[in-house]
Formats: sequence, structure tokens, C-alpha cells
Amino acid sequence: MRLLAFTGLALVALATPAISQSSGQGDVAVTIYNNNIALVQDTRRLNIPSGRSVQEFPGVSGQIRAETVGFNADDTTIIEQNFDYDLLSPEKLMEKAVGETVTIVRINPATGQETRERAKVLAANGGVVLQIGNRIEVLRDDRLPTRVIFDKVPENLRARPTLSVTLDSTRGGTRPAQLSYLTSGMDWKADYVALFDEKAGKMDVQGWVTLTNNTGTTFDNAKTLLVAGTPNMSGQSGYSPRISPRTNIRQAGTESADREALGDFYLYPLTARTTIANAQTKQVSFLDVTGASAQKAYEYTNRWLGTQNEPQSAATVLQFSSSTQGGLGDALPAGTVRVYMKDAAGQAQFIGENTIGHTPMGSELGLKTGEAFDVKVKSTVSERQRLSQTKWRTSMAYELTNARSEPVTVTLIQDGLDFYWSDTRIVDESLKSERRSSRSIAWNVPVPANGKTTVTATFETRF
Repeated sequence: MRLLAFTGLALVALATPAISQSSGQGDVAVTIYNNNIALVQDTRRLNIPSGRSVQEFPGVSGQIRAETVGFNADDTTIIEQNFDYDLLSPEKLMEKAVGETVTIVRINPATGQETRERAKVLAANGGVVLQIGNRIEVLRDDRLPTRVIFDKVPENLRARPTLSVTLDSTRGGTRPAQLSYLTSGMDWKADYVALFDEKAGKMDVQGWVTLTNNTGTTFDNAKTLLVAGTPNMSGQSGYSPRISPRTNIRQAGTESADREALGDFYLYPLTARTTIANAQTKQVSFLDVTGASAQKAYEYTNRWLGTQNEPQSAATVLQFSSSTQGGLGDALPAGTVRVYMKDAAGQAQFIGENTIGHTPMGSELGLKTGEAFDVKVKSTVSERQRLSQTKWRTSMAYELTNARSEPVTVTLIQDGLDFYWSDTRIVDESLKSERRSSRSIAWNVPVPANGKTTVTATFETRF
């Protein structure tokens, strides 16, 4: 019997491929996209024996998409691959020990005497239940000197996420091998700091790339490339009822940026290799512009032909361009623009923020940074008449007030003029408007310092 058992074990050992474990990550390149996805390319030198062998790759992302793994080494073919992501921890070690026997070590705090007992782990669901001899005991966290000794570490628990690949090689020897895969948990966006000088009509802009790594893995000394754009992923195509986020682009640009492109995306490579640590946010500068043209504007939108019970604040809007002539001269990846102004003491103070989408070079942008304290608008329905079964006439008055010591111009927008696809006609107006679309018009209203201006208009609508 012993001979048969020994022979069987020997046969199993002979049939099992040799296992080689690399020392860790090699030459790593990481390409990060804007939709929580990254491409990792890891080139390592492996000693691959002839025939079948299992190569283990510790240090891969804990959120690797195993179905995207690619492996390339000369004179080898892939037979099988496995991703082990059940990581070693005290909780996991206890969970895996259910049904097994462990050693419980206790120390008497009064005497310092150590006692050891063998115990069978019955459960580890929100607490540990043990069988010690004929008694059932709960392992309590009561701060008494108690520890658990395990006989072994289960084979399927790993200290780090590990990918193992079964290979078949026509020759033995050391050679470079590239492992590539997509992973979730890594993202980037742009953050902009704008210092606005209202009197000069200029702003200085610093652009930062903000990387986040929540993959569970640190990528050491990685060559890092950022892709501004959103590649389509499986399950994201087709109609989506979600409202697209505002891009704050008033007019899309037509200038070509002096940046490398990948298809319809722009590339933003980091100039030097960097370590992207797990659970880390890292910022790298990519834009530094001084003296770009910018101006402040006031805007107010009345959503429908209705009365406002109280005056409403006009929006404060920062207007600028990403064109070469405007001073920025670059394509701007999506992110957040935070705006500062200097106070009387020369200290930069925060005045508001807003987001931009992926913005082609040469675009005109308008970012609401806040609501004006001193510039107000009150809309009032002064008269409403029914002209027929399907036609109404509405007279509106818009009172704009300015408590500032200098005059301002407010872009007053009347929206909702084509609600439910009904026709709307402007019968009369005290100031010439500009038709923006089938449902909105706008007046550029000058308001004197410490004064007010009233705009009147009459509309004919279908209801």
C-alpha cells in the first residue's frame, strides 16, 4: 500500500508542469483612459524551460480583466491562464481554516503563563466559533493576549494578485516576455487653476493631470501615457436616456492641436517615468500659460414666460478661448477649472469652479463661476390675453438692477419659446433681440452703475 501511494504521488509529480516564479514587475508601460480603464504592458525576462511550464506573474492589477490578457514570448504558446485574486489577510486565513484544526495560544496577564490548545474552526461568519475538546467557544476580541497559530497557508491565498500562465515552449532559456491586459480602477482627469485679472482682461492658467490608482497594485517606474477621450466599451453602445454632461463650449473650435493623436483621441505622455502607487492621487503639470485673454460676463435665463416673485441673481460667467490667438493654444482634456482672483492685499482668493468637456483647440468657452451679489433680474408677466382657442398673447417686463459702482452688460435669455413644438412670435420688444434657437432669444442689456434697466417684450404663443 505504501509503495502504491508513493508511486501514485510520483506519477502526479511527473505529470505536473514545472513552476517558475518571476521576481515581480518588469519594464512597465501604462496607458490610462478617461473612463476608469487602463492598458498595462509589462515586459519581464523569464527563464522558460522547454516543454510545459507554469509562469507566475505577481504584481498584476487586482482589477485585471482576465479575458483581455495577452502574452507574447518567442517560441512559446499559451495553454491556460488563471488569475488568483483571493488575497492573504487574517480574515481570509480564518475563513479558509473552517473545518481545519488550529492552535490557540493564550497568556495569563497575571502570571504570564502561556497555554496552548488545539481547536477546530467551526465557523467564521462575523466572528470565530471554535470546538476545543468537548466545549464550543467563541474567539472574542477582548484584548486579552490571545493568538491563533495556523499549520499552513492555503494554496489559493496569495500575498499579491497573481496571474499564472501555462506555456508550451519549444526551447529552454531566458528571454523577454510581454504581458498585456486591461484593468479597471485607474483613471485620470484634468484640473485647471486659473488666476483671473478682471481689469487687465487676462488670466494665467496652470493645467494638471490628476491620476488615481485604485487597482490594488503599485506600478513602479512606469512609462505613463494618458489618452484624452472615451473609447467605447462593451455594453456602453446604443441609446442612453442619460443627459450628457455640460461641456460649457459656446462654439467648438476648428484648430488642430500640436499633439500626437491616436485615432480620434489626443495623447498626453508624462515626460518622465513615474511610480503610480496604489490608493494614490498623483498630479503632473501639462499646461502653463500666462496672459491669456479672458473676460467676465453676466447672464440670466428666464425658463418660461412666467413671473418671478423675487429678483434673481445673474450668473457670473468667465469667457475665454482655447485658440492660439486667445493665448491657451491647446486642446483641453475634460476636467475642472477652478478660478481665483487677487484681493486688495494681493492674495489669490477662490471665486468659483466649473467643468469642461474634451475641448478642441480654438473653442469659445463660458464657465459659470457663481451668482452675482449686486446684479439682479426680476421677470414679470404684465399682461396675458387669450386671442383665440389656440392663441395667447403674453407681455413681459424684465427689470435688471445693478448695485455696482460701474456699469455692466447682462445677457438676458428668454427660454422655452418653442415648448412642445408650438410656434412663438415676438410682436414687440423694447430692445432688439437675437434669436438663438427655435426656443430662445437673447438681449444684451446695458445696466448703468447703481441703476436699473427695464426690457419689455410681447409674445404670441399657441397656448
